[in-house]
Amino acid sequence: MKTFPSLSETQETELTENLLQWSLGNGLTMYPVNYKTHSATHAPITIFPTPFAKKAFNNAMDVQKGFNELYASVVSKSKEWLLDILKELAVFDDDFTGKLFEMYNKSIESNGGKVKQPLSLGIFRSDYMLNDVDDDPQIKQIEFNTVSISFGGLSTKVGELHNYLNSKGAYDADYSYKYYDDDEIPISDSINELAKGLADGNYHYNGKQESTKTVVLFVVQPGERNCFDQRHIEYSLLKNHGIKSYRVTLEEVAEKTTINQDKLYIKSTMDEVAVVYYRSGYAPTDYEMAPEATWNARLYLENSLAIKCPSLLTQLSGAKKVQQILTQKGMVEKFLPDISKDELDKLLSTFVAIYPLDDSEDGKTAKKLAFETPEKFVLKPQREGGGNNIYKESIPEFLKSLDESKWGAYILMELINPPHHKNKIIREGEVFHENIISELGVFGTIVFNEESGDVLTNENAGWLLRSKFSSSNEGGVAAGFGCVDNIYLY
Repeated sequence: MKTFPSLSETQETELTENLLQWSLGNGLTMYPVNYKTHSATHAPITIFPTPFAKKAFNNAMDVQKGFNELYASVVSKSKEWLLDILKELAVFDDDFTGKLFEMYNKSIESNGGKVKQPLSLGIFRSDYMLNDVDDDPQIKQIEFNTVSISFGGLSTKVGELHNYLNSKGAYDADYSYKYYDDDEIPISDSINELAKGLADGNYHYNGKQESTKTVVLFVVQPGERNCFDQRHIEYSLLKNHGIKSYRVTLEEVAEKTTINQDKLYIKSTMDEVAVVYYRSGYAPTDYEMAPEATWNARLYLENSLAIKCPSLLTQLSGAKKVQQILTQKGMVEKFLPDISKDELDKLLSTFVAIYPLDDSEDGKTAKKLAFETPEKFVLKPQREGGGNNIYKESIPEFLKSLDESKWGAYILMELINPPHHKNKIIREGEVFHENIISELGVFGTIVFNEESGDVLTNENAGWLLRSKFSSSNEGGVAAGFGCVDNIYLY
């Protein structure tokens, strides 16, 4: 493994200027807090790419299609099993999981017991950390994300940035040579691959016909600071596939769209919507500003013929309780009966121990572990978006603060021990030289039929590396915890 480049103060100052101007010139950007539309800043990023074991990276890429199919199978082939789990979770988390489940049931009831549009588009991301044991780093899955997958756009850009700096010789302290070989710092093509996933949805909406007459509707948060990440995918979709996009918030859905003969249209242009792409709606806060309007908007969109990315049931399949159950070999074999032994072993090797906190035997074990060895675990609720987890020694006190009947809303997950690297992070122009830990996210896209279980497309779609100070438990980039990074494969 190569060490990080060692530069003089003058060289680092020059590199930083190059980095910031390249970022602003190429869209490696976010809006700052309290922004004006014309004033963006660079995204929080690392100055150097971070080491990541090549064998582990390849393993993460190898299993993504299997994970795509696994979750599609949970949604389509074992619906009653999934609905029973969600019914239980809805009781524990009635203001969010419960509301999503309620919207799903209302949609089914109003459409004669079936979903209005059986085709579903999954843009997924499976997140891993390296578990560094006995100098044999292996990927271990942290979570599987089924809704509002972010940073596919900025991942490509940070890879291009590090390649630019490397090719320019900015990492070489003595001459102007490349410090890394090109294949050691690959660039994720996630911008184009995620756009292609949306184009696949458009293709199947139009009866397996290419069409530029239908459009994609991005459902976004009000005042979205991470809009450039999303815009890169929008631009690729138009440039490479000729498909236009529109952006609305959940609050604006009723005002800016209309449904005619079950088809969804943009009201101002009467463009027909083929795909509704959610970059919002993954957390309770997305519905708090106008609860009645936003929840009604979610049901309204679900009841249209547009393909949803994701559908309500696909989003709900990302619950931590489902992830916990899917760590069992027998359950994976049930949902993927045709999986080869090699593929099954690879997929199972990514799991750490995850326990329920219910009255089952595993649940009783978990309750004991949570109080006796909390330093080995993280407690997770059925929520996405970061900021909700309880770590290590904080677990017993947190559980004591809840009525035990509410513990079932959480899962207890074995902590992963990732390697630490002393990289440099730049945020709002300020450089921090700290120990960091990194999380690899692998993107995947899949179009499948929720009624029949047929898989129409299933693709890998690039990757993302996010890093954060090792002292920070949370890792959200937009939330201010972490940064966008790129891999140096060794």
